[in-house]
Amino acid sequence: MRQSTRRRRRSSLTGYAAAAAAAVLAVCGSGSASAATPGNVTAGGTTVGARAGAGAPGQADVLSAPTLVAHSVLGDVGYREVGEGSPILLVMGYGGSMDDWAPSFVDALAAHHRVIVFDNAGVGRTSALPAPLTVSAMADQTSALISSLRLHRPAVLGWSMGGMIAQALAVRHPGQVGRLVLTATQAGTGRSLPVPPAAAAALNSPIPAVELSVLFPGDQTAAARAYAGGILQYPNFYRASDVVKNAQTGAVQQWMAGAEPAGRQVGRIRTPILVADGTLDALDPTANDVILTHSLRRAGLALYPDAGHAFLFQDAAEFVPAVDRFVS
Repeated sequence: MRQSTRRRRRSSLTGYAAAAAAAVLAVCGSGSASAATPGNVTAGGTTVGARAGAGAPGQADVLSAPTLVAHSVLGDVGYREVGEGSPILLVMGYGGSMDDWAPSFVDALAAHHRVIVFDNAGVGRTSALPAPLTVSAMADQTSALISSLRLHRPAVLGWSMGGMIAQALAVRHPGQVGRLVLTATQAGTGRSLPVPPAAAAALNSPIPAVELSVLFPGDQTAAARAYAGGILQYPNFYRASDVVKNAQTGAVQQWMAGAEPAGRQVGRIRTPILVADGTLDALDPTANDVILTHSLRRAGLALYPDAGHAFLFQDAAEFVPAVDRFVS
């Protein structure tokens, strides 16, 4: 894809996603988007440009972290990093971008770790991969990012589809992964229960409040409002295009059907693994968390009551310390 086309697509997507997020706040409560400012790009490790409003030196603040580009063997990968310490790589799920990580969640992890967030294939400044898109191909691109950034066996935390990518990464590139945290995700053995059709439809709804309703239980409106308000603070908020989401849908379906070798080989993963989810996850029934845990050699399971697919943001006060203990 030519650069000019990529810029037009990203500009259009940015405007749509910002409007959608604003609509979420209109339904959930009050809030306002911050002024948009351009991100940064690196060339040969040198930062070009700067976002306004950067935090104090040493302060964990993902909202003011520049957007950088790693030039990997599998194309450019857009990323941001914040904090110091042992590295944790966060892998985003279906339809999302770096901007879908709650800033408070990232900053809490960055209090003790070097946290890297990035965009999956075809999202933002990350190069697209050849069709048909697969979970394993996205895992290989993630591996290329790890190599490009010279990360030494980072802990990898994957959310939803990102958890599938994390599993494939550990199977295909075991020497690159320290510990795994798999959140609200499914095994690729072909035994997982399908995503309920109504929940899948809600996740793709053009009405932001409907999409939000499958991430948080109905009695957790405060958590939903806090999440929506948090992601709106990112400059130039954006998400995956419909074309990319369609490709991701196919990749997820293939993974859950057991059609990818890496999905059937997760039992080979030797690194310690934490599986976690909310007990009321509308997209991923709790039975799938049990199936996934039993598919793995060295996995423990943590379930958070009265929480859904976005439990890691709703219950960050408990979950972040659990991750700290697990990866330390």
